[in-house]
Amino acid sequence: MINGKHYFREFLQSEEKIASNILSNRLKSLEQEGLIQKSADPQHKQKIRYLLTQKGIDLFPVLMEMARWSLRYKPVDRADAERAQAILNGGPPKIQSLMKAMGEEHLLKEN
Repeated sequence: MINGKHYFREFLQSEEKIASNILSNRLKSLEQEGLIQKSADPQHKQKIRYLLTQKGIDLFPVLMEMARWSLRYKPVDRADAERAQAILNGGPPKIQSLMKAMGEEHLLKEN
């Protein structure tokens, strides 16, 4: 979902250091809002993958505008700022290509 992460444990072990109860609540909220969906892992049926929905992917341009604002008024660390700036410098075509890639990675294919 984010930075190639799709599983609860991956989110839990990320640099954000989020507590498991908070992570669980946030994932439930995102699912209830229709931004993510859960699916069984095709290779390990007892594991749950979290995938963006189309609604979640459609939120991406809004987040990019928030990133643009943040870079201007409240800069983050250098590596994150450079990554965000590279995406923003690509403009709408870059953002559209990222949204397409997210759709290919996240949206469940209907049989």
